[in-house]
Amino acid sequence: MFMPKLRRATAWVVDFALVVALASVLAVLTFHRVSALVTDVPELATRGGFDLLTSRGDVLDASQDLGLSLWNKSVLYVEQAFGLLVLTVFLYQWACLALGGRTLGKALVGLKVTPNLPRRVRAARRAAVTTAADVAVYAVACVLLVEGQVVLSVLVWAVAVVLFLLNALPVLSPGRRSLADRVAGTAVTGIGLSRPVATPLVRTS
Repeated sequence: MFMPKLRRATAWVVDFALVVALASVLAVLTFHRVSALVTDVPELATRGGFDLLTSRGDVLDASQDLGLSLWNKSVLYVEQAFGLLVLTVFLYQWACLALGGRTLGKALVGLKVTPNLPRRVRAARRAAVTTAADVAVYAVACVLLVEGQVVLSVLVWAVAVVLFLLNALPVLSPGRRSLADRVAGTAVTGIGLSRPVATPLVRTS
């Protein structure tokens, strides 16, 4: 009972490590994009001078508009990074399940999703639930936090935790079927662990 659970937990850790690696790369790229907005001095000077000339003496409003413009662009870059993260994770899950019936993590520990997933819809359904439970809802909570919706962000974080537990805890049950398994009508089984079927010996006269 313990080994199948340990193998599935290991598979999840491997797959989630790939998500963390991708998120780290996107975070670095987003940081550089945001930094470019601030360090691009000629563009800021031109924008600030134009706003000053058209402000009719209202310098405070002109500088405030410039600051809001930079902030909105920064938030947009963050939202784009989270959107790309969710899309990439979904495509990774869907492609692996549709083509090979297992993700990289499951392949490393000898697990496979059964029945096989030749139908793209079934693979997409399982990939969608897994992506939502592991990444997507958390991404929405982070975006809401960046946009200043603190209370709503906390509520979405709570939903994300509940969804993750609903997907993960059933794996500890005897059936070991996650929420994604139940939605897609699948199960995760070991490869090459079944006993060979004995064939009766036929005597020849």
